[in-house]
Amino acid sequence: MKTNTINKKEIEKFSRIAKEWWDPSGKFRPLHKFNPIRIKYIKDNLVEHFKLQKNNKPLKNLQLLDIGCGGGLLSEPMSRLGANVVGIDASLNNIRVAKHHLKRSKLNIKYFNCSPENLKTSKKFDVILNMEIVEHVENVDIFIKQSSRFLKKNGIMFVATLNQTLKSYLFAIVGAEYVLRWLPIGTHEWDKFVKPKNLINICQKNSLKLNKIDGLTFNPIFDQWKISSDKSVNYITKFEKV
Repeated sequence: MKTNTINKKEIEKFSRIAKEWWDPSGKFRPLHKFNPIRIKYIKDNLVEHFKLQKNNKPLKNLQLLDIGCGGGLLSEPMSRLGANVVGIDASLNNIRVAKHHLKRSKLNIKYFNCSPENLKTSKKFDVILNMEIVEHVENVDIFIKQSSRFLKKNGIMFVATLNQTLKSYLFAIVGAEYVLRWLPIGTHEWDKFVKPKNLINICQKNSLKLNKIDGLTFNPIFDQWKISSDKSVNYITKFEKV
């Protein structure tokens, strides 16, 4: 049975544009627009789940693992909110960019070039982020299984991804890549998008209970993302280790 979750084609694709991670008008511009709502969603749900103090460092002392961390776009805000962050990515270029940016931000984040099945640690985490990553891995079942090994009991795993619908094909691929040119052509492959019911089934097999599922939609008038009930394109889930 295959135990490797690294998709070399996907890694090469993101490695080629890694230097643009922190450019808000570059190839990761959509992710920069996406980031505020992701940060707020994660923070608010963790404050509620762990009964945390609502201050400027509400995630203080939480151990957080950011899988597929890229250049650190989520790792750094999580660290600023007080979490002890470890970021891992299968692309060496991504990790180099994340470490380089860390010198400027002066945050205490540990970055490693690996995928979850290759992470060498006995540490267990309170929080695991799998954000916009499962649609780029080789085997979602194994990826979730390997990720969940590092989650403490009652810990939280967030998974954000794209639904496999006709609308997601039209919006996320035809619209975002070919028409609006928000993303480089070939960023996404529709057959790798994950239906919520499939993700929930995979997580249940790995002792992860669904706590919450929400849609994420883009408002072109206000040029921003918002949480919604529409899960037909982007959606975000919160699972608890039981």
